[in-house]
Amino acid sequence: MSEQGYRVPEVCRIVGITYRQLDYWARTELVTPSIRDASGSGSQRLYSFQDLVTLRVIKNLLDTGVSLQRVRTAVEHLSEMERPVTAVTLISDGRGVYEADSPEAVVDLLRQGQGYSRSRWIGYGRTSRTP
Repeated sequence: MSEQGYRVPEVCRIVGITYRQLDYWARTELVTPSIRDASGSGSQRLYSFQDLVTLRVIKNLLDTGVSLQRVRTAVEHLSEMERPVTAVTLISDGRGVYEADSPEAVVDLLRQGQGYSRSRWIGYGRTSRTP
């Protein structure tokens, strides 16, 4: 039975990142392939769809101006959550990363989930809660 997933060239094309970015993120454990990691010369990493979603979130956050250090903090928070990344709506102002839990509340992921309310902000999203 062969493993199914996405190889590095496909991941780079789908997510819109370079091989060097993907390799660096894997080596520094920002995102490691959940199906198969590289195990020496000639072996290939194999990424799941969930990995691709996480990588796309990372790319989008970096594109908005969020530092890699803050992205790492946000990704760590997301990995500790009990729901999949696909069920979370994130918002960034280029400095912070916020989880839109409801239209009325925003959770600052970089403050380890200590929420605060903002009366005015542009755009909002809801998350789907899984039982």
